[in-house]
Amino acid sequence: MTAIAERLRLDDRFVTTQPADPNTSNFPRSVFGAAYSAVRPTPVAAPTLVAVSEEMMARFGLTGADPQEMADVFSGNKLLPGMKPYAQCYGGHQFGHWADQLGDGRAITLAEAVGTDSVRYDLQLKGSGPTPYSRRGDGRAVLRSSIREFLCSEAMHHLGVPTTRALSLVTSGDDIMRDMFYNGNAAFESGAIVCRVAPTFLRFGSYQLPASRGDVDTLRSLVDFTITEFFPELGSPGKDTYIAWLEEVARRTAAMVVHWMRVGFVHGVMNTDNMSILGLTIDYGPYGWLEDFDPGWTPNTTDSNGRRYRYGAQPAIAFWNLVRLAESLHPLIEDSAPLEAALEVYPAELERLQSEMIAGKLGLSRMDGPQDEALTEELFRVMQLAETDMTLFYRGLAKLSTEGLDVEGANATDLLSSVAGAYYDADSLSAADRRPMVEWLRSYAQRVQEDGVTDRDRAAKMNATNPLYVMRNYLAQEAIDLAEKGDFSRVERLHSVLQAPYEEQVGADHFAGKRPEWARNRPGCSMLSCSS
Repeated sequence: MTAIAERLRLDDRFVTTQPADPNTSNFPRSVFGAAYSAVRPTPVAAPTLVAVSEEMMARFGLTGADPQEMADVFSGNKLLPGMKPYAQCYGGHQFGHWADQLGDGRAITLAEAVGTDSVRYDLQLKGSGPTPYSRRGDGRAVLRSSIREFLCSEAMHHLGVPTTRALSLVTSGDDIMRDMFYNGNAAFESGAIVCRVAPTFLRFGSYQLPASRGDVDTLRSLVDFTITEFFPELGSPGKDTYIAWLEEVARRTAAMVVHWMRVGFVHGVMNTDNMSILGLTIDYGPYGWLEDFDPGWTPNTTDSNGRRYRYGAQPAIAFWNLVRLAESLHPLIEDSAPLEAALEVYPAELERLQSEMIAGKLGLSRMDGPQDEALTEELFRVMQLAETDMTLFYRGLAKLSTEGLDVEGANATDLLSSVAGAYYDADSLSAADRRPMVEWLRSYAQRVQEDGVTDRDRAAKMNATNPLYVMRNYLAQEAIDLAEKGDFSRVERLHSVLQAPYEEQVGADHFAGKRPEWARNRPGCSMLSCSS
């Protein structure tokens, strides 16, 4: 069996080109004039490989690798020749307030590895021990949060959402003390480490921190590196390229957020240090999926009062974060006007992509002006009048028969039959409760008939846009409950189902079900904290 060291092709660019922290001691401190600090993972007691992404294993030539060596390497217990592990230095705005230096407090990048697609990827361990940026933390992660990150990273990819990936999940053999809801009820939990993968984990806060300190040299070095390595099509670094780069980041961010809205994903903590410069979903913490359609819902207990990062606010928050990124580029541009002009790319791109997305969700050839905007707004209003599962509603709507339908004369029960399964308590709905949805379905059926699309083609378009299986919190919790008893079979099964989220799968009905009543208010199923 070939050793992992002979399979991985390492080619570090970040650590060989960017300014390093001259202090190589590992203790919490402020770090100036550096993009990263060299730091080694802290060994764990008994690393055990419990899950892998076979797709990502193949991408790095690791298929069939020895499980124990995988556990040793991707827990951080064994460093391979050529690995130069480090933690990134960055800052950020948290819940709208500048937090100054943050950095990788529990993430350590092992190396950059070249995939079979000839792309270089950061291999980053989350939960591998303290770094200079850990502040008062222990740098570790627990099993429940690690399972959620592993599964959701891969689920999002197969949903077609721009995201970081996950290579492996390793249990550490160590117990970690956590106070899940910061209420004084701390307890020991099993530790785990996820190896997450992305071309880079640079984020908005990477540029904000040196800009906030007036460290133009580090800022310029990072920006030039980013453009050269990840946006080479924009040309050589310079003022015009910096503006073009901001525009491209705005486009990618808009695309990412529209995908979130499409599948009902709520990030939960859209701080600027959690915004990827590549427009990828990063840092899976207190995320969640809309069960009933509620634009005001947030999964984050820390955000439960202000609801800054609620589902419906995500497009606006992304723009707010882009403005903060633009501000950090001002020392390189020395002119606000071009930066402000570049930011206008975001609302224009957002509007275009949202229009395409809604057309796909409704199975229409296109969104056609104020009439269709009104149709969409009315749907969003009506869906909130009764507890309605968003995922199942759109899958049910695809089954509505509109060809040859007498829209005005159609029976209300017949119209509702396609979407009735999306209601959480359909039996309690009175005729008056049902009437707004019935009227909307009549308007929708009329619009489909005007569009001229067949029901078959409409359903195909809708079912390619609207997933059947999403990473519902209660499904993750079921897998976590078993895993904490040493049974990872549900992690494997859920991982498998989520690799084909748009196709009906035999024997997978459980994974497409509405949230059960027991999960309505259970911790881990309803809301989560940033603690893990």
